[in-house]
Amino acid sequence: MSFGNLVLVGVALFAILGAVGAFTIAFRRSQSDESADVVDPTAGVSSETLKADKSMVGVRVEPIPVPVIEETGEETGDEVEVEVEVGVAEPEPSPVAIQVVETQRVVEVSPEEAGVTRRQFFNRALNVTFFSFLGIMGINSLAFFWPRLSGGFGSDIDAGSLAEVKSAVFTPTGSILPLFIPEAKAYVVPAPTSLSDQYAGKQVETDGLMALFQRCVHLGCRVPWCAPSQGFECPCHGSKYNSVGEYFAGPAPRNLDRFVVEVRDGRFIIKTGSVIQTSRAPALSVNYPQGPSCIGATSGDEEA
Repeated sequence: MSFGNLVLVGVALFAILGAVGAFTIAFRRSQSDESADVVDPTAGVSSETLKADKSMVGVRVEPIPVPVIEETGEETGDEVEVEVEVGVAEPEPSPVAIQVVETQRVVEVSPEEAGVTRRQFFNRALNVTFFSFLGIMGINSLAFFWPRLSGGFGSDIDAGSLAEVKSAVFTPTGSILPLFIPEAKAYVVPAPTSLSDQYAGKQVETDGLMALFQRCVHLGCRVPWCAPSQGFECPCHGSKYNSVGEYFAGPAPRNLDRFVVEVRDGRFIIKTGSVIQTSRAPALSVNYPQGPSCIGATSGDEEA
């Protein structure tokens, strides 16, 4: 996946996360508005606080004095004389003293007892998702820009000993059979006796061998070898190249790309980190086609 595709995927994920976050905030606000009309004065007060309520502590209520009634006199017939004696002077009632003592008790609640609210859960989940996305993007960016110092495509690939490579490429019949190196994504082919001026000073040939990139320069399809025509023919859109990768026909804009090569300690080395691009050759260095095509004529502008 190219860097541009990674950026597009990242932007799409970021937009989705933003939409989810906006929906969550809107939903929480709507829930808060619906419950705003109902107000519970004891909402949020713990049971320990309610039990510790001492608002009536220190309140003293004086009892109301009750008058004493004494019965005196003699009973004469049906009449009874009642004398009410309250004392020498009836005391005035003292005012009731009420003392209000306000107390405040702070009870610390552990996180285990308090738990996690729904808002906290969504906020934390959104933060974890966002920063995980940033971390993945950062790792992918570093992996994309970090050079591969050893092993794999982009490094120096050992295609084998020079003698073995030559014996595989040059057949006893005199025909060409390119040697495909999967790790280098390259075809090793014989170089022409005289190189075109396009390749001067670019180190694309050594000991009569060249290494061609397997990818078609039109849209990136893998270009297979066609033995009858002794050239490379792309099955996707019909681009054709001769045995040394020079453009012959089709929509391809230039020759096949090739790699810098060298012989090191008797080993044929393909430098896949150095890709050489050249325009269409003014004249073919190798005759093509030498036989029937594998995909047929797909372009009306083929050169004879």
